[in-house]
Amino acid sequence: MKITVIGTGAIGGNLARRLGAAGHDIQVAGARGPEFVPEDVLEFGARAVTTAVGVRERDVIILSVPFHRVPELAGPLASVAGETVVVDTSNYYPQLNGHIEAVADGQVESLWITERLGRPVVKAWNAALAETQLTRGVPAGTPGRLAIPVAGDSEDARRIAMRLVDDTGFDPFDAGVLADSWRQQPGTPAYCTELNLKELESALAAADRTEAPRTRDRLMERFAALTSAPTLDEIVEINRSAHH
Repeated sequence: MKITVIGTGAIGGNLARRLGAAGHDIQVAGARGPEFVPEDVLEFGARAVTTAVGVRERDVIILSVPFHRVPELAGPLASVAGETVVVDTSNYYPQLNGHIEAVADGQVESLWITERLGRPVVKAWNAALAETQLTRGVPAGTPGRLAIPVAGDSEDARRIAMRLVDDTGFDPFDAGVLADSWRQQPGTPAYCTELNLKELESALAAADRTEAPRTRDRLMERFAALTSAPTLDEIVEINRSAHH
């Protein structure tokens, strides 16, 4: 598949490497231009391009930039064919992204993104930590394989994104339409808690829309109070403990 990843941070870089290793045709665009794309992001054959070039004639475009920066891509994406699948991997944290009134008032994050871009998106890869994605992807069929939820209004687009999630080493879970993707936003039981398919299904069902933002903010305060950097296992355990 012809895929462009916009964003070269931890998640965007890992997706470029994983999908390149899986045999896809990968282009990577960074905010500062092709010459600043890290070499390790390109190690499995990805090519560094400008955003303008990266959005041309692609099957899938993955947006892996900070939540509040996604609307800046509305211009480049305006000329993209309707059948191109656009994937949003971002999450809203007011402490990092600033106060966004509509989202703070309860609008589903990816519906806000859809409005700003003027086109539908699929929500995927947002509910797993970057280090989880980097180190814990395994081949399909491996016992205990972790799962990642995928939400989107188009069944075809959702199915394509689920195939790509599988290619990055995780079991894809069909999380339904975008309006329900709040169940995989920060502060929910499914968010960054490293679950298998069966566990993820239960976690998505158990999400509390009112409580999730409060849990998100409490967790941010807890992490900020730590005196040393937590390990991946410690982060996951803290996230899980917020729902017990």
